[in-house]
Amino acid sequence: MNTASVPDWVARSRAIACAPPLQPREVLYVAGQAVGSVQRGLLLDLGLDNLQAMGIDVVQRDASWWLQAEAGDSATLALNRLAQVLRADGRCGPWRNEQLAVRNPEGECIATVERGAVRVLGVPTEAVHLVGVAPDGRLWVQQRAADKAMFPNRWDTLMGGMVSAGDSPDTALARETWEEAGLRLAALEDLRYGGFFELAQPSDEGDGCGYIHERIHWYVVTVPDGVAPDNQDGEVQGFALLAPEVVQAWAANEQFTPEAGLVWAGFWGW
Repeated sequence: MNTASVPDWVARSRAIACAPPLQPREVLYVAGQAVGSVQRGLLLDLGLDNLQAMGIDVVQRDASWWLQAEAGDSATLALNRLAQVLRADGRCGPWRNEQLAVRNPEGECIATVERGAVRVLGVPTEAVHLVGVAPDGRLWVQQRAADKAMFPNRWDTLMGGMVSAGDSPDTALARETWEEAGLRLAALEDLRYGGFFELAQPSDEGDGCGYIHERIHWYVVTVPDGVAPDNQDGEVQGFALLAPEVVQAWAANEQFTPEAGLVWAGFWGW
């Protein structure tokens, strides 16, 4: 498609999705491997002696922090202890009792950590989104719950969810489609992988000391006539079936989350 036809809101969404940290951050190493980052001064504020007393052995080296633990169960235990300290200090996102993978630069999982801590620790994550298309070309969208930590009440694709530890994007897609939309993939048609894009942006989680690194995989599926989404996990207020021009108008008015806007941009080839 000619770039001259790309709407202005696409550039705005991309700018929001690619923004530097609000405050300087320092690389976080676990088991000798770079896995994330922390806002400068955060660990000092928590108190190194306090962390040591909690069984969290972390050492500062130049502009980086090194968590002393072997990859695997030891690193998972140390990271989750750190997550608990962050939570007690009010420096953690919403606690979900859900573990996400902590990967080295080669993509190997060396530990897991509570989902609520990943933004504060700058741990890269993965998510999935699903574009639901009706046979007549209209698009299914969801409205996020009012108590969501990020973008409450905003509109989203049919489904958007995180990839948990042990999941692949495909298995997360199936699980999240059921939890958020009450739909089984087997009841849908023409499922295809659309692609992925990267988010890198500040997060207000952890009292503003979070940073998002996330790869978002998006898929497209046909929702047959007579099949309608029905939320199962309480994280969605409701659903709507909209004409494409309405979705584009809502995106232009920033009624969608920034990542949903980028999914729509990919869907329309922008």
